[in-house]
Amino acid sequence: MTRVALVTGAARGIGAATVRALADRGWAVLAVDRAKDDPTLPYPMGTETELVSLTADRVAWHIADVRDLGSLEGAVASAESRWGGLDVAIAAAGVIAGGVPQWEVPVEAEQTVLDVNLGGVANLARAAIPALLRRPTPRTGRIVAVASAAATRGLPSLAAYCAAKAGVTGLIRALAVELGGTGITANAVSPGSTDTAMLAESARLYDLAGPQEFASGAPIGRLLDPAEVASVIAFLAEGDRGGVTGAVVPVDGGLSL
Repeated sequence: MTRVALVTGAARGIGAATVRALADRGWAVLAVDRAKDDPTLPYPMGTETELVSLTADRVAWHIADVRDLGSLEGAVASAESRWGGLDVAIAAAGVIAGGVPQWEVPVEAEQTVLDVNLGGVANLARAAIPALLRRPTPRTGRIVAVASAAATRGLPSLAAYCAAKAGVTGLIRALAVELGGTGITANAVSPGSTDTAMLAESARLYDLAGPQEFASGAPIGRLLDPAEVASVIAFLAEGDRGGVTGAVVPVDGGLSL
């Protein structure tokens, strides 16, 4: 039976790389993204063109905002209707804002960071877990969220991002316990500096020449490729990984050492 996954934040970055990694492994994948800019954020979001470009055999696209529970429930329903069920939900949607102390960040931008990075994971769990539970036993459902090395580090001028990602790790641990005995696991990956549009925006917020200036922060001495993070997500998504739950797996080039 073909396993079915839903990936948010799929238009680019780690989300797009995850769609490709799962498709290469024979999965059916629904690639989900808001696919338009956010007026509270000063940098461009992924586009509908980027999202549609992922379309392939057993890969479909769906526009939904992770802040809107109803639209995520619609995405889940679309995956179930198209392929007969859902096995894995991957929360990769994320945004960043800051560049000044927390109390000076525009309230609207701060709220967007919290609502997308943490609220979006909670909404995906709320929308997807009932579908995962509809699979017959023995189940091998998986929830995988993208956290960040920022979950355990106090990064100046990125307070809301740090708070949201720390919240993701707490949510995943709680879900792992709540799902105990169902066959469904909940895990997170915690990337370090990854070569994405979000990292480019981080460099701008820190007044750096570019994202490559983050490369020296990790022992490997380079930025991560999104595909490297995606390969770990795909590993956790497999049906024979039931012994791993409540884990936060660092994929950070040794940044956390």
